Amino acid sequence: MLARDDQSSLQPQLKRTPLHALHVACGGKMVPFAGYDMPVQYPSGVLREHQHTRNSAGLFDVSHMGQIELRPKSGKLEDAALALERLVPQDILGVAPGRQRYAQFTNGAGGILDDLMVANFGKYLFLVVNAACKAADEAHLRAQLSETCTIEPLENRALIALQGPKAESVLAKFCAEAPLMRFMDAGPHFVDGIDCFVSRSGYTGEDGFEISVPAERAEQLAKALLDHGDVLPIGLGARDSLRLEAGLCLYGHDIDTSTTPVEGALEWSIQKIRRHGGARAGGFFGAEKILGELAQGAPRRRVGLKPEGRAPVREGAALFADAASSEPIGAVTSGSFGPSLNAPVAMGYLPASYSATGTPVFAELRGQRLPLLTSPMPFVPNNYKR
Repeated sequence: MLARDDQSSLQPQLKRTPLHALHVACGGKMVPFAGYDMPVQYPSGVLREHQHTRNSAGLFDVSHMGQIELRPKSGKLEDAALALERLVPQDILGVAPGRQRYAQFTNGAGGILDDLMVANFGKYLFLVVNAACKAADEAHLRAQLSETCTIEPLENRALIALQGPKAESVLAKFCAEAPLMRFMDAGPHFVDGIDCFVSRSGYTGEDGFEISVPAERAEQLAKALLDHGDVLPIGLGARDSLRLEAGLCLYGHDIDTSTTPVEGALEWSIQKIRRHGGARAGGFFGAEKILGELAQGAPRRRVGLKPEGRAPVREGAALFADAASSEPIGAVTSGSFGPSLNAPVAMGYLPASYSATGTPVFAELRGQRLPLLTSPMPFVPNNYKR
């Protein structure tokens, strides 16, 4: 048997991103997240970081995310696109070169294995997947697509996000093409002389960019961006409050294998060509369930929720039809105080009959029933450059 002092060696060691030393040098408060040691906040605090991103530009380390190249063995990109369409309900063949699309890996029951971004880089598809799912996603791709595609995880690359209304003016000093890009453009660009992949996208509802950079050059680029007077480093705390205000799902919380894209209010991401009557309808895992819900509706829906008063309603709180019911009708999946609104906001699942905007429901909060109203999302209007 191991002595008590040796048992710590049994604990899985947290991974570190290429920017770990920079986080520590900037005073980041480090916490475990998806198997990585990540900054939850910096000395300025979550509230200031949140507001700075909404008003200026914030720099996020998202290097824990998975980056994967999907290359067609035939040399024809359409073969890789059609192969990937067996795993996602989205139109991948229709993604033009230099563009990217939001998608979901689904299972046979229509549940979501992960959500991801898919970019067309001309000769191959570039995928960005969630950190906690990246090993399973790679295994899923290999099991299903190895005959037609090569699957290469890009473990030697970091990923940083520059978000906020001043992101364009900041990045323009390092990448002349940045102002010419529009929302969901993606492709190779030189940033501060470094060969990077850049997309005009992000996870905050603000305009911004995500930059895939060789790991050995990541700290150099991050420092150069942070040297700009409009940029502050931003941790996981503000990242979460920003994405919640933007009505964006967090995998493992708002969507998972028990939720379909339609239940998750993500049907906007499924193009007509993959639906009933479309030229390439179905053909993906869970198609019967998902296409049926697209046509007839899902029994429950992810909705926005605005609690009465200033007390946040947290993940896991039960939702009730009225103040006296003993049987919950749903649950909160994400909840926090929205600094941009100076009020609490939340998301959760309710039966379809309770999902219309303005429907009153109640949450259990410290033994009391707190009234909420269902709300449209995003809670804060997005500022993407279309």
